[in-house]
Amino acid sequence: MKRSADISRKTGETQIQVRLDLDGSGKAHIDTPIPFFNHMLSLFTVHGFFDLSVKASGDIEVDFHHTVEDVGLVLGDALRESLGDRKGIRRFGHAVTPMDDALSAVTMDLSNRPFLVFKVDVTVAGTSGFDLSLAKEFFRALATRGGMNLHIHVPYGENHHHIIESIFKGAGRALGKATSLDERIRQVRSTKGLL
Repeated sequence: MKRSADISRKTGETQIQVRLDLDGSGKAHIDTPIPFFNHMLSLFTVHGFFDLSVKASGDIEVDFHHTVEDVGLVLGDALRESLGDRKGIRRFGHAVTPMDDALSAVTMDLSNRPFLVFKVDVTVAGTSGFDLSLAKEFFRALATRGGMNLHIHVPYGENHHHIIESIFKGAGRALGKATSLDERIRQVRSTKGLL
């Protein structure tokens, strides 16, 4: 069963190409005009044990928002296509991830019921131009298009970089678990018989 997808999206603001292989080994080929975002997407990929290629350009002279959100949208579309009917997947994933002073808990359900809860102090200042509100927009787009109920909670953390890094690593780990196949699950993991 092929669990991969190639998705492209072109608008007046961005041009995004994503290739996702859920059964990869953690290989990342990330090329956006936002170096910090590249770093976060690479961590997300490596810790999730899937393969991800992202090529993105956008109107970053306006701000980073359009590019970050659109990468989330296209990655969500690739996730949805890669999962197909979602038969055999564990569906749920959870990861608690430390990064020096910061700790994040990321929990997801690939239920086809999109929702984001983002319990993070978005007032923590950063210097990379990539702030916590951008991380929130990325994960909202990913959850919406990927059919994911996603909860992100950071109970503490002082360093902006460490907080965001903990979140992206945790999200990759949780997604790797949720998309993994379990031989005990013959259909979809739902009493309804459908996700």
